[in-house]
Amino acid sequence: MALWLYKLGRFAARRAWLVIVAWVAIIGLVGGAAALFMGPMSNNFQIPGTETQQMADKLQAELPAASGGTGSVVFTSTNEEPFTAVQKKDISAALETVTTVPTVKAVIDPFVTTAAQKDGAAQLAEGTKALSAGEAEAAAGKTALDASAKELAAAKAQLDAGQAQLDAQKAQLAGAPEAALAPLEAAQAQLDAQKAQWQAGQDKLDAGMAKYDAGQATLAAKKAELTAGQRTADATAGLLFVSENNKAAIGQIQFSESMNAVTPANRQLVQDKLNTLESSGVTVSYSKEIVEDVSALFGASEIIGVAVAVVVLLIMLGTFWAAGLPLVMALVGVGVGVGGTMALTTLIEMSSISPMLALMLGLAVGIDYSLFIVNRHRQQIRTGMDMRESIAKATGTSGNAVTFAGLTVVIALAALSVTGLPFLAVLGLAAAATVAISVLIALTLTPALLSLIGRKIISKKGWAKNDAATAKHNATLEGLTDSEKATADETADIARSARGWGGLVTKHPVISLAAAVIALVIIAIPATGLRLALPDGGSEPVDSSAFQAYSITGKNFGEGMNGPIIVVGSLPAGLDKSSATELNLDVADQLRAVKNVKAAVPVTLSENLRTAVFQVIPTEGPASESTVQVIHDLRAQGATIATDLDVTIGLTGQTAANVDVSEKLGAALPPYLAIVVGLSLILLILVFRSILVPLLATAGFLLSLVAAFGGVVAVYQWGWLGGIFGVENPAAVLSFLPIILIGVLFGLAMDYQVFIASGMREAYAHGQDAKQAVRTGFKHAAPVVTAAAIIMISVFSGFIFSHLTMVRPLGFALAFGVLIDAFVVRMTIVPATMHLLGKSAWWLPKWLDKILPDVDVEGAKLTQLTVPDDASSLQAETQFEQESESAR
Repeated sequence: MALWLYKLGRFAARRAWLVIVAWVAIIGLVGGAAALFMGPMSNNFQIPGTETQQMADKLQAELPAASGGTGSVVFTSTNEEPFTAVQKKDISAALETVTTVPTVKAVIDPFVTTAAQKDGAAQLAEGTKALSAGEAEAAAGKTALDASAKELAAAKAQLDAGQAQLDAQKAQLAGAPEAALAPLEAAQAQLDAQKAQWQAGQDKLDAGMAKYDAGQATLAAKKAELTAGQRTADATAGLLFVSENNKAAIGQIQFSESMNAVTPANRQLVQDKLNTLESSGVTVSYSKEIVEDVSALFGASEIIGVAVAVVVLLIMLGTFWAAGLPLVMALVGVGVGVGGTMALTTLIEMSSISPMLALMLGLAVGIDYSLFIVNRHRQQIRTGMDMRESIAKATGTSGNAVTFAGLTVVIALAALSVTGLPFLAVLGLAAAATVAISVLIALTLTPALLSLIGRKIISKKGWAKNDAATAKHNATLEGLTDSEKATADETADIARSARGWGGLVTKHPVISLAAAVIALVIIAIPATGLRLALPDGGSEPVDSSAFQAYSITGKNFGEGMNGPIIVVGSLPAGLDKSSATELNLDVADQLRAVKNVKAAVPVTLSENLRTAVFQVIPTEGPASESTVQVIHDLRAQGATIATDLDVTIGLTGQTAANVDVSEKLGAALPPYLAIVVGLSLILLILVFRSILVPLLATAGFLLSLVAAFGGVVAVYQWGWLGGIFGVENPAAVLSFLPIILIGVLFGLAMDYQVFIASGMREAYAHGQDAKQAVRTGFKHAAPVVTAAAIIMISVFSGFIFSHLTMVRPLGFALAFGVLIDAFVVRMTIVPATMHLLGKSAWWLPKWLDKILPDVDVEGAKLTQLTVPDDASSLQAETQFEQESESAR
């Protein structure tokens, strides 16, 4: 690897313009592709196969009208007084204009809805009153009918008795003369007349009973209607659109497409339509869904972070040429990596965090990787090494370490694909690709530009100071043999290595190690309370519209209105509209019985009466622990609902999706951590040909990790130092932060481990005592690692105040993690422990030593090459191969 990189660096130095033109062409192609094919980004963190995604797909197929996105608008009176009639009218008129915005399907006017609710309540009251009157009238009618029936029954009995008596008389006078029968015939005629009168009365009674039965049926239907209406009113009692004090109102904007598909232009157009209300004395605040714009990557805070990195480079390197080169390399890497990522957004659904993470890492590692090579080159040319030979050797030595360090970052990020979370896989691959490009740029474009810059890489003042020091050094060693000079140089180097931080740590290794470990354990304590969730409006900046909408909603309508839960029910076949409505109300009753549920409202029903949608309002906000429990309790209640009502339910919506994503991410964390830790052990055993050094590096990484978690929990979940970091509303930690932090911090920790430990190994391989090799290697690596860590911390810190809220805790976690890992673990714990271990730190079983390839990551063998610029590359390569063969 060292020889191949040596040849690559030499080629880039000799063919500088060819390399530069090639990269310019690549930038042009990537930039053109990004401009032509860049699509919208999203913050859609759905995971295929989860219940929330299955229910969302079901709604899309069976109730597409209910599958579009929804955003809320909160109206308040500017003078904090109740709304006037004019203000209400103006708000309704402004909402009506919003329907002209493309992709807006409908609006829910809070005042119209509230008026409808009041009208419905009034109609219920009137209907109940009318029903009571009708029931009283029916009861009175029934009493009269019963009395008539009783009278008719008595009359019927008399008629029957009279007929029986008359029939008996006729039987006695059978065969008598007609004159004797005449009175009986007259009596029969009178009785028949009475029967006819009775029949008329009976017919009237039957008609009255029929009318009564019809009236009873009507009253029963009316009663059922009123009962259903009352149940619906009871279900919606906890769902308000205008606050009880009439000082706040919530309107809703319903879109025909998902919120992720709504363009920034249409979001802005909605705001433009409603911002006209300011002239009416109405303040308008928009929910996070409406104001969120993930189209911009860079903000002022990110630029400040880069500016700090530039200052560090200037202080360290002392010239604009040297300081500007790593920065240019980082910008080129970011341009190609992020540009390529953006060009794929039309083909791949990509969250806004993906290019942001690529940008963050690309800037940090791009500066660092180029800096390592530039720093090595500057050291070499100060000793008189030929310019191009120095470039080649710097690429073969420091470039070798850069390659391995970059490889660890790439592998750690690419390993996010094994979690089974699509958006996380895209995020990891995008960042890994950007880091890989940064490595390629450091190994090719950096040598090319170093060749063109030449001696300007060191300032005139620096050259003068170097010449004076060289002359003084030569005068000191004058008259000594080469062997004596080498011994004197080594003695001086050993004396210098005993000074500074490395000397202090190795003089008191036990105290240093104990103090560092105890400090990290204390910092890590808050990590035991880690809770995961996705961001909501409460995590936005306190002066943002989204935060204002969130807080006003919570204050006036309850926190749960900020995070409604959507329940999708599958109803049995064969129901009519009335039965389906009644069944939905039964389901809503059971949903409302769940603890911490404030309201459960049937929202809509499909045309085939098989799919119903309910909106459940929890008591607290979407990221609260109680709402997470409500999600679980609702799903548990589903079994009871299925048994009692033959209705199967499932949950969807952003609140349920956030819980599912957070739990999936939490479940993916242990196996991913195991993969990363296992990978670190294998790679470091290969690199350092040691068992204890990889174990120490991995243990240090785990310490850095838990301490970084502790810092994040303390600031973003507990609110410590919240005023400094802009955390006005502490809440659960970003759900995918831990898994990203593991991948990124692992790679960066291995970067510093390689640059620190490779110098120690090189000194040990060249014959120094193991304990002294720790000091020597630390002295040579510490300055550049310190600068690199400060640069990386500066870049990451710039994202702590990003305009994208979800990036902020990630920027803090990475900056704090690098701070701990670089200065506490790699520059305190590692040298202290390795000094205590001594020679045993480099122990490796003989059988393992035989089968492991020698990757020579520190390029120790390559440093023996001394080939002038006009000598052939073949001579250099032959010398390297011969020395390598003899070493074996």
